[in-house]
Amino acid sequence: MIRRILLVDDEEDFCHFVKLNLEKTGKFEIAIANNGAVGLEMAKDNPPDLILLDLLMPVMDGSEVAENLLKNPVTKNIPIIFVTALTRKKEVDSHYGTIGGRTFIAKPIAPNELMAHIEKFMEQ
Repeated sequence: MIRRILLVDDEEDFCHFVKLNLEKTGKFEIAIANNGAVGLEMAKDNPPDLILLDLLMPVMDGSEVAENLLKNPVTKNIPIIFVTALTRKKEVDSHYGTIGGRTFIAKPIAPNELMAHIEKFMEQ
């Protein structure tokens, strides 16, 4: 079964990297939104299995997107992994991948590490 992931991030190079590496596995279909407002609408219109969400973006930041997703009955149960350069890998690792009850992945991230995080998260 191919899992649908919505990547909401304003860094085009990162989006291309993630899409290319995840789709070549044959396990995932990646949709991309380059700002939070578009990502929120895409999640409402076609709910994905998982959202990879950057924190710092134009128009609407990731925390605001997450808050709106949680308020909507259509999107409230979609799992979210925050992917951000705001925190360091060492900080995330020291908290076992969660900060404030939320799952975080620190940028930059290697393709195999990203895949491991996604697969582990989807098993839960």
